[in-house]
Amino acid sequence: MITSFIFSDGRLVGRDLEVEALRLVSADKGLLLWVNLDNPSDEEIKAVLEGVFQFHPLAIEDCVTPSSLPKIEDYEEYLFLVTHAVDYTRQDKFATTELDVFLGKDYIVTFHRTPLRSVQALTDRLVKNAGPGPRGPDRIAHSLLDLLVDNYAPVIAILSDELEELEEAVLAKSAPEKLVADILQVRSDFSRLRTIVRPQRDVIDRLARGDSKYIRPKLLPYFRDLRDNLARLEDTVSNFHERLMMAFDIHLNKAAYEANEGIKFLTALTAITLPPVLVGSWYGMNFEHMPELKSPHGYLFAWIITIVSTILMAVYLKKKKWF
Repeated sequence: MITSFIFSDGRLVGRDLEVEALRLVSADKGLLLWVNLDNPSDEEIKAVLEGVFQFHPLAIEDCVTPSSLPKIEDYEEYLFLVTHAVDYTRQDKFATTELDVFLGKDYIVTFHRTPLRSVQALTDRLVKNAGPGPRGPDRIAHSLLDLLVDNYAPVIAILSDELEELEEAVLAKSAPEKLVADILQVRSDFSRLRTIVRPQRDVIDRLARGDSKYIRPKLLPYFRDLRDNLARLEDTVSNFHERLMMAFDIHLNKAAYEANEGIKFLTALTAITLPPVLVGSWYGMNFEHMPELKSPHGYLFAWIITIVSTILMAVYLKKKKWF
């Protein structure tokens, strides 16, 4: 699906033009054009990216081929960005959506395969004329990236809740059977989020330094603020990862302690049964001249020795805190 917005001096003057009309508008240097491709067909991709704007084949290839990492490429007449939006639910776990941006002097083209909340939010804002309209494609690019980064907050909140639940489970008396699997899953989610945030911060940092001629100087502070937000996100995720590893270490130490306590208890039981075994073994020998063999108090004597030695062993182990 192709949607388009045409602005003149910050006012929305047209939208959703046909491809031929887009070609005419793109040639008018007095207008600002935003074209959004939402899960377009091959024909629409060819008509817009190749026919209207004549982007480089390598840039188009990077656009239509999913990329796992953000990137930025400078071309002679435009700037090409690959960014990622994130979504996370406890049912579907981690999901990322790629947003590709072609940024020119008088136009911006965005491309994504699945609907994006950031794009929809900006579209609704422009349609409702909420506030002054953009006067440059870099302003639209910043608004999209800013909304995209803002949508990281719910993901961070959900991961924070999961981390707190895992920490409570680790400190509980009886840990769930799937605790280790849950810890490894959340660790994987943290690692994946870091691999997205860090390169994306590097991309925004390049824009914030003013390395691109397609970002006006007056917008550099906004991109620096966006870079700082991503840096804070990365620090938060790193802190979460450290807390998770600490919880995992606590779980391992707790499991080792419980195993040692079990071994101590079994060893204590073995030690308590040692006196009866020794007495029984002694009196079970078939020697002809064994002491107390013909004594009328042999059984009583054996019972007394067994009970007294067992009690003494139990008292000794209790003092050693083996059970």
